[in-house]
Amino acid sequence: MSSYVTRKTPGDTAWFTRDRFGMFIHWGLYAMPARHEWIKNREMIPEAHYDLYFKYFDPDLYDARTWARQAKAAGMKYAVMTTKHHEGFCMFDSQFTDYKSTNTPAGRDLVREYVDAFRAEGVRVGFYYSLIDWHHPDFPIDMLHPRREDPDARQQSEGRDIRRYAAYMRDQVGELLTNYGKIDILWFDFSYGGRHGEGDKAWMRGKGKEDWESEALIALARKLQPGIIIDNRTELEQDLWTPEQYQPQEWIRHAETGELVTWEACQTLSGSWGYHRDEQTWKSPEMLIRMLVNTVALGGNLLMNVGPTARGYLDSRAEAALAVYADWMKVNGRSIYNCTMAEPDLLGSLPPDARFTQSQDGKRLYLHLFAYPFAHVLLKGLAGRVDYAQCLHDASEIKFTEGAVRHFSEGAAKGNDLLVLELPPVKPPVVVPVIELFLK
Repeated sequence: MSSYVTRKTPGDTAWFTRDRFGMFIHWGLYAMPARHEWIKNREMIPEAHYDLYFKYFDPDLYDARTWARQAKAAGMKYAVMTTKHHEGFCMFDSQFTDYKSTNTPAGRDLVREYVDAFRAEGVRVGFYYSLIDWHHPDFPIDMLHPRREDPDARQQSEGRDIRRYAAYMRDQVGELLTNYGKIDILWFDFSYGGRHGEGDKAWMRGKGKEDWESEALIALARKLQPGIIIDNRTELEQDLWTPEQYQPQEWIRHAETGELVTWEACQTLSGSWGYHRDEQTWKSPEMLIRMLVNTVALGGNLLMNVGPTARGYLDSRAEAALAVYADWMKVNGRSIYNCTMAEPDLLGSLPPDARFTQSQDGKRLYLHLFAYPFAHVLLKGLAGRVDYAQCLHDASEIKFTEGAVRHFSEGAAKGNDLLVLELPPVKPPVVVPVIELFLK
């Protein structure tokens, strides 16, 4: 069994650390300008213009069943969809606002369709809910607000009551956790309590747990959905640490206690979360697979994002990226699911340009080859510890010897503890080849 023990939290993370791979879905009105999900902030779009997106939002090609099948085919075991992003628009039929999908030409509860479709495919469902809301009349203007540069911004913000907004959030979270069955993950986003305006904007204050009334918000969620996994972006430590758009270099630890924590890297297929029509920085197949392997090799999960179009489908670039995962996971998923960081005494055997994962029962070690070696792989310290080896994608045997390299210049590398894998001369037809080692 794995020797790694993570910090205890209230949520049920047992399934989460088995499943390892999920789909993030960023979808909202921002899909219509198609220039980034933060476009209202970045371009400081006036309400009158942004209301045009609300007026004409009609995702007529949205078929949540197609999304669910694409996620399942890609090997994604759970999903998290935006129910409300920072723009404040709700993708569900909330009784606490008129700013929702059922009041657009769509006329549909888009979250309901997502939940039903993904559950039908056996994919667990989660909700993203933005703590920020640039549409709500009680959300005070701050340095992130689209109205921050208005000459009368301070006057506009007077009378706004963050307490009423916090109550609004609790009302909506209550709806989401009551009306849609069992929800596995609640993904809040985000707090910025330490960031404030400067100079003549010093009155602009960042927002954190006191503003969100995070303790009451979390307590409500725990009451309505015991066992739900909640992230740490309310400024309260919960179940899940969420590094965004970067690759940790080691298993994340609690800042104060040093304990290992349950963590999930959230990443994008390109440079944007929401649909971006003109985006050019799409990740290569090699990078996509390596991101997943790198994450699991350090004990984490990967939540990979897609940004559907305003008509409700995934464009060809997103579909191609998901196909990369589908092709690879179909034959190599065993090195990801129910796997974790290799045991400490095995990590020293790792060759250059490769990563280990290990099954949580400790019986199988997976060697992911980021660069395909010539003829042999030398694994120091593994002599006498491996019973059998094979290419994972096709279960073809990998021969090995112990103590020496027996090829061309015999004895070029020796060592009593050396395990030498004899590789096929041509790289197997997978983006990242995996060698499965059955341990004694």
